[in-house]
Amino acid sequence: MKRLLHAALLASSLGFLSAVAAQTPTVKVGIIGPFSGPFSATFGTPFRQGVEAYVAQHGAMAGNVRVEFVYRDLEGPNPEKAKALAQELIVKEKVQYLGGFVFTPNAMAVAPLVTSAKVPLVIFNASTSVVVSRSEYFVRTSNTLPQVTVPVAKFALDQKVKRAVTVVSDYGPGIDAESSFKAAFEAGGGQVVETIRMPVSATDFGPFMQRVRSLKPEVLFGFLPAGPPTFGFVKSYNENGLRAEGIRFLGTAETQETDLQALGAPALGLETGYFYSAAHDSAENRAFLASLAKIAPTAVANPYTVSAFDGAHVLYKMIEATGGKQDADKAVAAIKGLSWTSPRGPIRIDANTRDIVQNVYMRKIERDSSGKLVNREFKTYEMQPDYGRDAAKK
Repeated sequence: MKRLLHAALLASSLGFLSAVAAQTPTVKVGIIGPFSGPFSATFGTPFRQGVEAYVAQHGAMAGNVRVEFVYRDLEGPNPEKAKALAQELIVKEKVQYLGGFVFTPNAMAVAPLVTSAKVPLVIFNASTSVVVSRSEYFVRTSNTLPQVTVPVAKFALDQKVKRAVTVVSDYGPGIDAESSFKAAFEAGGGQVVETIRMPVSATDFGPFMQRVRSLKPEVLFGFLPAGPPTFGFVKSYNENGLRAEGIRFLGTAETQETDLQALGAPALGLETGYFYSAAHDSAENRAFLASLAKIAPTAVANPYTVSAFDGAHVLYKMIEATGGKQDADKAVAAIKGLSWTSPRGPIRIDANTRDIVQNVYMRKIERDSSGKLVNREFKTYEMQPDYGRDAAKK
């Protein structure tokens, strides 16, 4: 009799829990990024790990709504495939939100689609200034190139540098970086002796470095898309004698953590300005790194891991604000002006532009107590906006 009663109570409890689970709304979020191919280690894997670290730290519920992430692989710049994947996620998977996107052309390609479907998209990278202005449902948790480049130019001026050469990859973010550095540096009394643009596909940087060396600037400011090309660029800087000639290297993402140990001793002393270093000293960053270690013990935290982590935070806030219902306007309104303390430091979503406002840190490559290379922060430019916003409107 007792067994029958126990079985009945158990069945009743399971039935109740099943009913509660069935009543719990679930919202799907589609994440598009390079989960295979040459950019997977720098961007795709960090995207996934950043989202999973956020879920590990905060749970799978945004308020009373369960959040389910659906991933789609987009190896590199491919606007047509970007549109096809976004369409599939919206129509077939019924996602209410999108996230990810490494490359500017891919993000730009889906702008009309997400605007028409009213599906908010949180951008984890795509850093050309103009991107967010292309849809009222775009929000960005990474950076823009002008945002991180202007502080680098200010730093050069603070160091009494008078002559610089810029060397950038010839595409949207590279041109943003070049124009921002030049404008800020020359406004402060410096001279950009020459602006050099390299094909995005370039792998032999020797001729560019020799040209810089012949111009004899005090500083080389460089920008390349993060990933495999940056290793060769930094290596070429040393091999072609620029360091030996006293030409300082200034950059942004060229020393990001995924490639840092591979750069080795020749990278010691290189200076970059960016929004995150894994060596950032804060309670929030330590908690983030602990969560990341739990879900992926061998993970290397880089800026794109943090962009995805903070992107998940924005997605949760939008889902919580709408109670799981599809209301894109209410969702975006809920995060305009949102501020919080990230593993990178204090950040805010600008209420007018939907772009991120954040600290930019000057870093120098040093060895930590274990002998590993780290981007050691030594100067902070607080709460920097997107300096390219006005240009992006043109």
